[in-house]
Amino acid sequence: MRTTRLRLVSTVAALLVAAGIGAGTPAQAGHQQPTLADLAQRHGRYFGSATDNPELVDGPYKALLGSEFDQITPGNGMKWYATEPQQGVFDFSQGDEIVNLARANRQKVRGHTLVWHSQLPGWLTGREWTAPELRAVLKKHVQTEVRHYRGKVFAWDVVNEAFNEDGTYRESVFYKTLGPGYIADALRWAHQADPRVKLYLNDYNIEGIGPKSDAYYKLAKELKAQGVPLHGIGLQAHLALQYGYPTTLEDNLRRFSRLGLDTSLTEVDIRMQLPATEEKLAQQAEWYGDLTEACLAVRRCVGITLWDYTDKYSWIPAFFPGEGAALPWDEELRRKPAYFAIREALRGR
Repeated sequence: MRTTRLRLVSTVAALLVAAGIGAGTPAQAGHQQPTLADLAQRHGRYFGSATDNPELVDGPYKALLGSEFDQITPGNGMKWYATEPQQGVFDFSQGDEIVNLARANRQKVRGHTLVWHSQLPGWLTGREWTAPELRAVLKKHVQTEVRHYRGKVFAWDVVNEAFNEDGTYRESVFYKTLGPGYIADALRWAHQADPRVKLYLNDYNIEGIGPKSDAYYKLAKELKAQGVPLHGIGLQAHLALQYGYPTTLEDNLRRFSRLGLDTSLTEVDIRMQLPATEEKLAQQAEWYGDLTEACLAVRRCVGITLWDYTDKYSWIPAFFPGEGAALPWDEELRRKPAYFAIREALRGR
């Protein structure tokens, strides 16, 4: 841990931002210094951000999204409710908008997500399915979407949030109807539809070693032994200051690497109980720096994605009342101490 050093950097950064120094427009910042993506590329990594369609009408936000990052994840536009709103009727317009934006900015896209218990359309959740019926529905959805984006995304979060906190399987409609084999099936179907795309399992609260990450380790080991096409594990890294830092993150990344898997930090934000204070922002900055250093320390950790980069569009306040200030840019698109800590970590290795 680099508490003293990072707190000094964070305090200086906060003073600079408060004085209006180093907190310029996206265009100004891009000319003054290398971007986070530039710095990450020096290590063979990407540094990305999630985004969502409604905020693309925000010109300054969109400009910074296009200049600072080299990877984008659609926050909602590729989820099942958006892409198959009626059974067998597909709509890829939202995902296509983000893919086209990424292409214009020479950014790569992470597909998110094919199979998840949440944000499912009513036609899927509003009735009972036999196993053969649901298996056919799942296969069609996975393969239709993966084929549509074949060659346009570099990776897919194939199955999202498949386990409970204690390491047992989540009782989703897919698990209850098809059993745990739905995960291997979804991976195989996705691979058939696009043999070149990297296929991930993705979840939260698996950053440190514990029952939930152990469940993924065990499953990944089994899938690899069976020849199932699994290429990586996505660790969402939705952290909160009040719950402590996952100190075993680097060890956890390494054990998945030893299975022959890539890892990535896929949905990073670090929330706090409001109001934000200088001390909390300094601690948050330290954590952002430590997360970045952990990924850089493990060769097969391929990149980091913020779950949107600005507090202006963070999902946190709506889901965790009284919490927020989770991202490296504030609601005015000004860089916070966390931004400077990430830069320090990317420069320091």
